Amino acid sequence: MIQSHCSVSLLRAQRLARGLTLAEAAGRIRLLVSDVDGAPRVTVEQLRLWETGKHEPIHSTKLVLAQFYGCPLGDLGVDEAQAVAAVTSLAEPRVGQRTEDIPMSALGERIPTAAEYLSHRVDAARRAVDRTLASATVNSSQLDHIDEMVLWASQEYIYTPPTLMLTRLLDLLAEVEGLAASRQPAAVQVRLSELTAMLSTLTADALMKLGDLARSRSWYATARTAADDSGNAELRARVRAQAAMLPFYYGPITHAVTLCREARTISSRARASATHAFAAAAEARALAKLGAKTEAEAALRYATTTFEQFGGDSANDAFAFPLRRYLLYKSGTLTALGHTREARQVQEEALALYQDTTGIDPALLRLEAAICYARDRSPDEACQLAGATFLRMDPAHRTPIVEERAREVVEVLPPVIRTGRAARELLEIIELSPGRM
Repeated sequence: MIQSHCSVSLLRAQRLARGLTLAEAAGRIRLLVSDVDGAPRVTVEQLRLWETGKHEPIHSTKLVLAQFYGCPLGDLGVDEAQAVAAVTSLAEPRVGQRTEDIPMSALGERIPTAAEYLSHRVDAARRAVDRTLASATVNSSQLDHIDEMVLWASQEYIYTPPTLMLTRLLDLLAEVEGLAASRQPAAVQVRLSELTAMLSTLTADALMKLGDLARSRSWYATARTAADDSGNAELRARVRAQAAMLPFYYGPITHAVTLCREARTISSRARASATHAFAAAAEARALAKLGAKTEAEAALRYATTTFEQFGGDSANDAFAFPLRRYLLYKSGTLTALGHTREARQVQEEALALYQDTTGIDPALLRLEAAICYARDRSPDEACQLAGATFLRMDPAHRTPIVEERAREVVEVLPPVIRTGRAARELLEIIELSPGRM
């Protein structure tokens, strides 16, 4: 797979599949044959020349490479029968050394038989499996520590500017992936996949806020892959519902609806759950923005019933779905549907719950209130509220996602008013944004 996707040689693909640098591979190969007289002297430059096809290793060296990578010669593009027939001895075995512990190139001054070669392959494979089984590096204390760090990051994410948050998320991802790269017990591997999915989702969300849409899209795909790998249905659904925010703000809206429906399907067995309520509320908001009034109202009723059954979430982290976040999605739905009076009531209720919290959610609620003023033909109030909201924000939070919502205030105004003084002043304020990546 690596060989075809990356257009590299089979030999290089074997090294890349194991995450080794040229220096690491060359050093380990030298260690493998360090006690064998006449063994190949593998340097970084020599290995590079072999991998690029500029030089070809001799047959005995090919056998050493196959042993090192624990693969058949055919996986290196070598004809096994030809290599075995051409090999000669590198050294006599030491006294007390078992035949199965001797590299193939050191089997003696004779041609190895097919049985000997197969035995060598069998023993090499067993030793590789034993090394893998012994390489589990995560104990319960380490996993608990990482869990705590990820929870802390998800709590901090609510109020930390996305640029600063990205650095912390990437540090945690590196730590988790360093552990996941080694073989771990199944339960540990599942948890590491879950943590990878959570961190990847937050990374994607931060990039979306910063307007880096291509990278955000890629990270959401990585998050879905990790969540699917974990087998955790709740997490699989949550990642998809969260990923729907990207097409909700930047399009296409239909893709947001599709992701929310996938999330609802996956979480359908636990209807009274935070994720099922979240997916339904996100779907309602996307349908409303799409202009599908009847479907949006039905989805909102379902989300409300589900949330009431679920009872809300008191957690204070990015993956929670407490009342204030439910109201944020309800506000978005009602605002898009043009139910401005009801939307304002929801916005006031939600803002009261955000009083001790910084970040962009309160700003989005106030911008939706401004959109309601614009829909009610109060352009001055709409632009003044949007401008004041923008200026009150921490400059690090004035990211493109907030800009898009603020510009929507102007877009909702009647065309003849969009060039008026209030609208021009708001657009000038939006241009002050320093929050781009």
